[in-house]
Amino acid sequence: MARYIFWVACVIATVSSWAQAAVVEHTFNVNLLMISFHFYYLCRNSIITAVNGQFPGPTIHAYEGDTLVVHVVNNSPYNISIHWHGIFQLLSAWADGPSYVTQCPILPGNKYTYKFNIIAQEGTLWWHAHFSSLRTTVYGALIIQPRAGPNAYPFPKPYKEVPILLGEWWKSNMADIEKVTLNAGGIPPPSDAYTINGRMGDLYRCSSKHTYKLEVEPGQTYMLRIINAAMNNQLFFKIAGHSFTVVAVDASYTMPYKTDVLVLAPGQTVDVLMVADAPPGQYYMAARAYISAVGPPNTPFDNTTTTGILQYKCNNVPPSTNTGSIIMPFMPAFNDTPTAYKFYSSLTGLISKPGMPSVPLDVDEKMFMTFGLGVMPCLPDQTKCNRFQLLGNMNNISFQIPTEMSLLQAHFNGVQGIYTRDFPDEPPLVFDYTNNALNISLPLILTTTGTKLKRLKYNSVVEIVLQNTALIGAESHPLHLHGFNFFVLAQGFGNYNQDSAQKMFNLVHPLVRNTIAVPVGGWAVIRFRADNPGVWLMHCHLDAHLPTGLGMAFEVENGPTPYSTLPPPPPDFPTC
Repeated sequence: MARYIFWVACVIATVSSWAQAAVVEHTFNVNLLMISFHFYYLCRNSIITAVNGQFPGPTIHAYEGDTLVVHVVNNSPYNISIHWHGIFQLLSAWADGPSYVTQCPILPGNKYTYKFNIIAQEGTLWWHAHFSSLRTTVYGALIIQPRAGPNAYPFPKPYKEVPILLGEWWKSNMADIEKVTLNAGGIPPPSDAYTINGRMGDLYRCSSKHTYKLEVEPGQTYMLRIINAAMNNQLFFKIAGHSFTVVAVDASYTMPYKTDVLVLAPGQTVDVLMVADAPPGQYYMAARAYISAVGPPNTPFDNTTTTGILQYKCNNVPPSTNTGSIIMPFMPAFNDTPTAYKFYSSLTGLISKPGMPSVPLDVDEKMFMTFGLGVMPCLPDQTKCNRFQLLGNMNNISFQIPTEMSLLQAHFNGVQGIYTRDFPDEPPLVFDYTNNALNISLPLILTTTGTKLKRLKYNSVVEIVLQNTALIGAESHPLHLHGFNFFVLAQGFGNYNQDSAQKMFNLVHPLVRNTIAVPVGGWAVIRFRADNPGVWLMHCHLDAHLPTGLGMAFEVENGPTPYSTLPPPPPDFPTC
């Protein structure tokens, strides 16, 4: 109800501008696309799944209060669904997009229209495929302007706004890789490259002619809307000779934070202001992995660096074609956890607009949720699996997504046998969660499976301690909650200690996010109000971990009014 109240407040405050609210309509044709080596990568052709023949996919622009209508036509050979990452989907849970959670996938040759209102949200979000590993190439930016336009920003209007999408690339077809990986009970191989706006940059063979370039006017301020669309890696991002002021994350404003290095986990967005105040010339922007995992020293990872070029517009001075003259930023080490933690933990929220939700102080539901990796004996159909398969889990339950019906459809129609409502509020065993010496203790790493949901009363306030474990290996997992933003009250390393942690709680201006990178071998405390009826997935946004079960779902009951009751699904709703 709180967000509905906020929405009403926004309406009252901007009555005249609401008359301008529009229906923003797009058609997404999903098909296979040939990318030639001379256009792209590593001296070979690649066939990818793409939207409207574009990689990345089309950018959607809308204003707060608009209605977005997207007709998805699946002409690819794969099942597909589209998730609108970070959109609340108030009373439109049918449009959220995760396959078998809120809908069955769109089959090849079929179509589905996603329709939803953008309520009380502005900033940088994104959309991506939410079936199998198709989001490797099926993704794009979703940019929401304030209802009153850029002059309504809580900072001076920038000269120009530029989306920067960071991606990850494999030479082989990721859909095929995923099948092989799941059959073997493991995780996929590292990627072969990273991308900036679909291009790899000068440091990769056969791609130096196809580097993303951003031309800037000296002295002007630019807002970079940066999205980490990578599959399995957090990324450091820098631009040589320039610094940033962070003003928003995950489409929620922050207190201004100055830095020369950014860190984004998969699924996260960061909006920064950058002044073009360096001596005129050319400067590399660069992104490379932050590898948080504490595991065997020879564990392979993608240690490459993607680059773009920021070049100043200077009269009568043509840009240099000599890449040796372009200045390269000094990047953090791959395992620079102190730099990553400093960035993540230094951000605070900007709570400034009338009616904007503040941190709820009274908590109705408290949960302690461990998460990480475990194992189970191989299944009979895993013909390449050696004794044990690797599974993700939350509170030692590996989440099994049904295939006969979506969870939301079963919830709405009261269908029994699809899921149970017994997801536990705490793990089955208390132990030294972050002790690396226990990471292969068989009694601890054996996990169970199930489709267990946590039922929440409408408008209840939920507080969750997210505790990373070192089982199999400690790693910073980015956890994404569908349908809600949450307040980040505190975070730290080691095992959660209530007495010391509560002294750290930020209840005044906490960061607001939809995806949090919980510190490696550490914990975070989040709080949200369950004011959105439906079934909402919470999962690790490292793509390798979702199919292994590192997730769970909340079932939020209807409220007492029509404004808090989920309506029926649309007539073209995909069924299994």
